[in-house]
Amino acid sequence: MLARTTADAILAVILAPACAACQRPLDEPTRGPVCRGCWAAILPITPPVCDACCDPLPSWRTISLECSRCPRCRRRDLLVVRGRAIGPYDGSLRAIVHALKYDGRRTLAKPLAALLAHHGSSVLDGADVVVPVPLHRSRRRARGFNQAAEIARHLPLPTAHALTRVRATPSQTDLPAAKRHANVRDAFALRRADVKTRIVVLVDDVSTTGATLDACARVLIDAGAREVRALTVARVVSRAR
Repeated sequence: MLARTTADAILAVILAPACAACQRPLDEPTRGPVCRGCWAAILPITPPVCDACCDPLPSWRTISLECSRCPRCRRRDLLVVRGRAIGPYDGSLRAIVHALKYDGRRTLAKPLAALLAHHGSSVLDGADVVVPVPLHRSRRRARGFNQAAEIARHLPLPTAHALTRVRATPSQTDLPAAKRHANVRDAFALRRADVKTRIVVLVDDVSTTGATLDACARVLIDAGAREVRALTVARVVSRAR
């Protein structure tokens, strides 16, 4: 403890590193690139939530014993039957995701995976394997790594790189919601990994409309997966319906 405290003091004075999320000086740089305050500021998505997409539900009174899904998920055939996220894609969590994804702070994948395993324990329970959502080779080459794969490898299940991205697509964040499903249609294909009869958990950094997860799930189901679930670090929460 004394050694770490001393190291923190020396690094803080000599290097003056800043928190990768809030940009304030780090008091404990040996504990990682994000300060304790930013980790503590993450607001989790708490029950009641839709069991399929993890959108918050307005009240427990809206949930029947037969259905704990939001109106949108009740209106459609579900490819991803259960999903969870740590919290909304906002504030501190958004800044931490950006630090991992765009600033190359790959050490953040491990603590994010620990939070994801905690908040998504019901999704991991009974599952066989986690499958990271792949990047197209051009984007992976530019970024140097796949953030979903970095997170997936720290989760408490075997990782299978069962999918490949066969078509480069514009970023989903640049598109209106109505065009996102069409943007990723037929963008993924199965690799040689065997998913037959297995319960698969897709892993990604952010979910907005669920279009990317659905496109991946369709490939896995066509390949014989028994069930597809999903874990995402953050979720863009829909407005109350």
